Amino acid sequence: MKLLRLAFALLASVLAAAPASAWWEWGHETIAGIAMHEVRPGTRAAIRQLLRHAPELATPTCKLRTIEDASVWPDCIKQLGERFSYAYSWHYQNIDICKPFDIKTPCRDGNCVSAQIDRNRKLLADKSLPARERLMALAFLVHFVGDLHQPMHAGDHGDLGGNRVKADYGIAQGRINLHSIWDGYLAERAISTPPAGVAGLISEIAPAGRAAEAAGSTEDWSRENWQIAHDVAYGGLYGGDPCLPAPEAKPVLSNAAIEAAIPVVRKQVERGGVRLARLLDEALG
Repeated sequence: MKLLRLAFALLASVLAAAPASAWWEWGHETIAGIAMHEVRPGTRAAIRQLLRHAPELATPTCKLRTIEDASVWPDCIKQLGERFSYAYSWHYQNIDICKPFDIKTPCRDGNCVSAQIDRNRKLLADKSLPARERLMALAFLVHFVGDLHQPMHAGDHGDLGGNRVKADYGIAQGRINLHSIWDGYLAERAISTPPAGVAGLISEIAPAGRAAEAAGSTEDWSRENWQIAHDVAYGGLYGGDPCLPAPEAKPVLSNAAIEAAIPVVRKQVERGGVRLARLLDEALG
């Protein structure tokens, strides 16, 4: 047991030191993989055609050969400094979970994830634009739909989406916070739980319910994930009302809370995939 605790602590330290990226890679790539499976054949062909224009973006250190690459490209380009710094605030929307839902304030001037999903879907659909611009819109759209379905990108409590909330993940200790728990630890646990991966999650999506899961607007999806942030992310960590003063001691996401969150995370990954497929079909089908 002592060795197991040491291994978890080492893993937590290494992963926490890595550059932050929503859902880490696996969550984004799984959502993209579900979407690529769900889109119409014509949409799939159009995506592959756009991806052939990747050299025109001149980001050789951030590959863009597949839809899975596209799903993480907007995080990769953060390393390119000022060239893409304008997009930094597009990955999230800090809507306070302890106040009435309000999407207008954090999305003023379009600088939030839901507004950028809508914007990039329109750019992707505009065939008068150069392929280079439409490919960039494709990558942003794929990534931002993934971001929005990570609840810590849809709700917060004055703590940068949980980035300032230090917490332990079960027995794992180290430089961990509530945001990184949902970005990586829970996502990987949820996606790897059998039936695992893209095929496993697709198998759980009832054919009769696909249209209902894909329905709604970005505001609807924002409200849904904001509520999950309140009820499951913050609520699960604090074991009660997340709007009460935070305890002085560093909170621990218990094994029971982890088990309760796994099906929630799986459902949001599945929803992200089918909703992204719908947007891609609307833009390219």
